[in-house]
Amino acid sequence: MDVLLVGSIAYDSVTSPAGQVERTLGGSATYGGLASSFHAKRLGLGQVGLVGVVGEDFADEDRLVLAHHGTDVSGIETAPGETFRWEGAYQGSMAEAETHATHLNVFEHFQPKVPEHARTPKVTFCANLHPALQASVLDQTTPQRLSMLDSMNLWIDIAREPLLEVMQRVDLIIINDGEVRMLAGDENLIRAAHAVRLMTSASTLVVKRGEHGVLAFHGEEIIALPAFPTADVRDPTGCGDTFAGTLAAYIAAGEGPLDRNELRAALVAATVSASFTLQSFGVEALKSMSADAFDLRITQFESMLG
Repeated sequence: MDVLLVGSIAYDSVTSPAGQVERTLGGSATYGGLASSFHAKRLGLGQVGLVGVVGEDFADEDRLVLAHHGTDVSGIETAPGETFRWEGAYQGSMAEAETHATHLNVFEHFQPKVPEHARTPKVTFCANLHPALQASVLDQTTPQRLSMLDSMNLWIDIAREPLLEVMQRVDLIIINDGEVRMLAGDENLIRAAHAVRLMTSASTLVVKRGEHGVLAFHGEEIIALPAFPTADVRDPTGCGDTFAGTLAAYIAAGEGPLDRNELRAALVAATVSASFTLQSFGVEALKSMSADAFDLRITQFESMLG
């Protein structure tokens, strides 16, 4: 297995200026897994394995969506109860969602169980989970190349020390600009990023900046990329997870220490992948994304970068 991805599998209800959907397939493991599997096929990699939990209400056709796109779903547990539910809305620039309701359901008592065959992947990726669960995943796996995690402001607020501890165990951290500033207590993004790197000893820090792109700190290098310019924004949910899943696949395709050029190429691909996700509600754009459409957009983006 090349990528092991652990995170949430959910049903989302989303409202935006472009419309509304109810109970659509979502969750960090879903977005990240579909993106990672798409690129794993393009790059000639092995399977992407998912670990998560769903309820008894999880539809067979949704499980098939994941399986038919090449993900190994043997690590998805079905527990008594209902699947994690999230309801939210976007307004104006749609830079951030307003959460209307969160129903953890079976996700509340989720304890990741990594299948035996998935414990030595090329890349282990812990999506946004409580730091204790991320630590459990790291305890169960021995990645051949690299480990990485994503997080959120909630864990900085209520589990800061466990979060810093688990961050010290991974090679690559993905968080957004607001979270970097929160962790460091510094509004200057560059100073804050350097402070977070000192706190965690991570070799690579990837800072997501939404519509303003991404800033990555790798060794002594800084990589700055804009977002792909997209006029048709329907639902930004899952863009960060798509970004991270793509990054994991590209890193899994390499060998040895991660170098700057390889990281930049992975960030370009991740940025372009996320630009597809926000053009549809839920995972519809990821399900229908073609290699030709992706390659065309990569060419356009590289031309724009000069």
